[in-house]
Amino acid sequence: MKNKLPFYLGFILMLTCSLAFSQTKSVSGTVTDEQGMPLPGVNIAVQDTNSGTQTDFDGNYTLNAEEGSVLVFSYLGFKNQQVTVGTGSSYNVTLQTSADELDEILVVGYGTQSKRTLTDNIVKLSAEDIDEVPVSNFQSALVGKAAGVQITQNNGKVEGGLNIRVRGATSITAGTQPLYVLDGIPLYNANESSNGAPTNPLLSISPNEIESIEVLKDASSAAIYGARGANGVVIITTKTGKEGKAEFSVNISHGFSEPTNTREWLSGTQYIELFREAAINAVDYGEFADQAEAVDYIEGIFDFLAADTDWRTNPVNTDWQALAFQNGSVSDADFSMSGGTAKTSIFFAGSMNETKGIVRGNALRRFNGRTNISHKFSERFNVGMNLSFSRTDIDRIANDNQFTTPLQAIAQPQLSPAYLEDGSINENTLYANFLLEDKFAYYKTILRRVNGRAFGDYEILDGLKINGNFAYDLFYQTEDNFRGSQTPFQSTNGEAFASSVNAENYIVSGFLSYDKTFGDVHTISAVAGTELNETTRRFESVTANQFPSDDFQTVSGGAQIVAGEGSETANAFYSLFARATYDYAGKYLLKASIRRDGSSRFGANERYGIFPAFSAGWIISEEGFLKDSDVLSYLKLRGSWGKTGNADIGNFPSRYLFESVSYNQKAGISFSQPGNPDLTWETTTQTDIGLEFGFLNGKISGEIDYYHKNTDGLLFDVPLVPSSGALSISSNIGELENKGWEFILNTDNIQAENFQWSTSFNISNNKNEILSLPNDNNDIITGRNIQRVGEPVNSLYVLEFAGVDPANGDGLYYVNSVNPDGSLNKETTNNPNAANRIVAGNPFPEWYGGLTNTFNFLNVDFSFTFQGEFGASIFNDGGRFQSASADYFDNQTLDQYTDRWRQPGDITDVPQARLFGGNGTARSTRYLDRTDFVRLRNATLGYTIPQEAIERYGLSKVRVYVTGVNLLTFTDFDADYDPESTSDAGGVGVSFYSAPPARTFSMGLNVKF
Repeated sequence: MKNKLPFYLGFILMLTCSLAFSQTKSVSGTVTDEQGMPLPGVNIAVQDTNSGTQTDFDGNYTLNAEEGSVLVFSYLGFKNQQVTVGTGSSYNVTLQTSADELDEILVVGYGTQSKRTLTDNIVKLSAEDIDEVPVSNFQSALVGKAAGVQITQNNGKVEGGLNIRVRGATSITAGTQPLYVLDGIPLYNANESSNGAPTNPLLSISPNEIESIEVLKDASSAAIYGARGANGVVIITTKTGKEGKAEFSVNISHGFSEPTNTREWLSGTQYIELFREAAINAVDYGEFADQAEAVDYIEGIFDFLAADTDWRTNPVNTDWQALAFQNGSVSDADFSMSGGTAKTSIFFAGSMNETKGIVRGNALRRFNGRTNISHKFSERFNVGMNLSFSRTDIDRIANDNQFTTPLQAIAQPQLSPAYLEDGSINENTLYANFLLEDKFAYYKTILRRVNGRAFGDYEILDGLKINGNFAYDLFYQTEDNFRGSQTPFQSTNGEAFASSVNAENYIVSGFLSYDKTFGDVHTISAVAGTELNETTRRFESVTANQFPSDDFQTVSGGAQIVAGEGSETANAFYSLFARATYDYAGKYLLKASIRRDGSSRFGANERYGIFPAFSAGWIISEEGFLKDSDVLSYLKLRGSWGKTGNADIGNFPSRYLFESVSYNQKAGISFSQPGNPDLTWETTTQTDIGLEFGFLNGKISGEIDYYHKNTDGLLFDVPLVPSSGALSISSNIGELENKGWEFILNTDNIQAENFQWSTSFNISNNKNEILSLPNDNNDIITGRNIQRVGEPVNSLYVLEFAGVDPANGDGLYYVNSVNPDGSLNKETTNNPNAANRIVAGNPFPEWYGGLTNTFNFLNVDFSFTFQGEFGASIFNDGGRFQSASADYFDNQTLDQYTDRWRQPGDITDVPQARLFGGNGTARSTRYLDRTDFVRLRNATLGYTIPQEAIERYGLSKVRVYVTGVNLLTFTDFDADYDPESTSDAGGVGVSFYSAPPARTFSMGLNVKF
């Protein structure tokens, strides 16, 4: 026994040493980005174990690991990196930025999903896509950057309403705008303007608050929003605090604006020559007995227009266009604070935007504040709150169809002075002098908005969470309009109008979510829940006149209350929804969703609707025959089908309505609308097939999509027989379709150490066609727009101009009557009443897209975006006054002077000038033009001061930049100011004295601490 003791002692010693070598040891280090900045919150996992940690505020970490184990470092937006633990105990890591867009996490309805495994068609735009673009609304910063999404502003007014069409117009009479969801809150988005021109109710959202914007384009992604998803869904996610070192950021910029285009008008001298000639020409057509009478008449008009100035020897040349426009400006200032710990994160931001418009009297000022807080009470229980407030003050002008709007001043002849010799405003002009309105009137709109959301989630079991939300959206608008006794058309010693709208939106939702991976190959994600959305709206207005003095400018100062209105309405949606996704081995993807919506807006027999959707995907590049390809790095085929609805039709179209009336000062009730218990939402069925690809490890990537949308049950007011007691009844009759292609190509052209260049290109095609209409498919004509089977929605419907007869200068029109064989009679006539209107243009582009390039060289960054649209037309309804062959006394465009027909044999498109002759002035294709254009939508050049020069001052980033919007436009369009300007007073694809967009140049400074 004694001899064996050393053996046992040796064995025990060897075992102890072995155990010592296999025990874990402490490993530490710092994780930074490529610029050397510490990265807080980086996940560090010990491979094949449950052990791991995160970096702290300064990017530092400490954990226990065995020698030979592998540490995996992962952080959103950066490439994963692995480090093998050796004999050392310190491992510093620099993470490389990930250029692979497939790693992105997208926000979808009631959850998130990786782009790699997504089977829907969703486009994501990040904060970088909208930062530092000097516009008053965040939507304008998205132009040209989202395939299949067309964004146009009515005109150049700062508050101008926006039209956003996701894959075409899906309705004729109901709403066509997408549903906006802000941090899970479906936003109130109704136009509440009272002056005839729409405002953009989403002006309240400041771009500096936004983390990302996801546009849900296909039915599979939007069907989770059911009856409100037919026009697409725009999900806006605001910024939150990140775990790690707190950050304070300040951004300040200032710039100036001008119109993208101005037009050339007749000078006073040219006006006199042209209209004298026009009066003389009118003798041959019986307007005057002889030339002497014609000259006497027109010179009397000149006397009136010149307002006692000497038009014969020294005519006034008032530049009315310059008076209507002004030098605009844009000032932005915002700050944000963000940070967090392992349990609590906070984000706080404030901003101010002050925009002076390019049209005289038009301006905007907005203030925003936001707080987002979340707290983790335990590993299973999280709560949070988002709260924002904004106030937007808008100085407004009259709508485009009013004589007092500034741009209608271009109708004034330049020989009319704007001011008299004593400095007073000239009141005796051809039309109302808008300067009187500018000086003695105001129209102020104030938008106040409060958004709030309280939310929480609790993990009941591993992977199973219960989620709850309560949200509140308050939209409160006031309008005040005063027109003093000296304003045009004022016969009541001043008039004041005041209105208020209070819309409150309540949303309560609760849902279960489940995410789990089984056996490393089966991943299941599911969500199921319920939601209640109730909206109430209260409107009041009052009008007073007979003011003792213009010093009294509110309703209480008027002697008479001449009008008043008040109403209170409400609507509600109650919904059940569910969605499930399945991922097998990262290759085979399935998804299904369903929503059941009930709405108070629809008939008792059709109160509820069901909206299902299905989608599938196959990541072909994960198959064995492609997995090791050095060229093709990613290939996914996906397809989807689903149904969505459009409930944007007002609150009571299905109800029997009665209204109060007064007869001989006695109160009564009158029947005003018949009910339809079978009325329901318009339903859009959409199919989408897409191919996503990547080459050379993601250096080249893109998507190709084909979609087909069919909308049936279109809402129309169908005429009734007079004996029914009503003129019409709302019914679901009609069908239309949209179909098209979308192409996206992203390339990393150069990715060197000191120079990077990337490009993003998208182009989309959309064909819109009406398939059926009520009343046996009869045409529905409204102004210059027509709804006709086989044609696009709101097609432009006017006479076809045939040019000028070289023999006599007559303006000609094609007859376009139908021949017995069905063809059109292309004979010409100078009588517009003998001609027939045709579908002459499409107000919506058939192709649209954008090209963005981004360059980085050392500390210099440069990016620009071109946007283009092709295939649309605009009809200038003011052209029959502005380019009217001197038919009216309005000032004329310069071509009416330089290109007019003067003698037999002249070849021109400008008819002979004939006062009161109506020569070629009927509404025709003479005033219609294709709007094809390519525009340099924005460009930004920036310089970031090197880190070593600023770190001594406690700064982490200082960047100066210059940026511009609408810098260049390439187009042949000349029917009006701009190919994107349309009237805000009605008509689709129609302009009428409409302001062009603003061209803006700004300089800015961004500082981070």
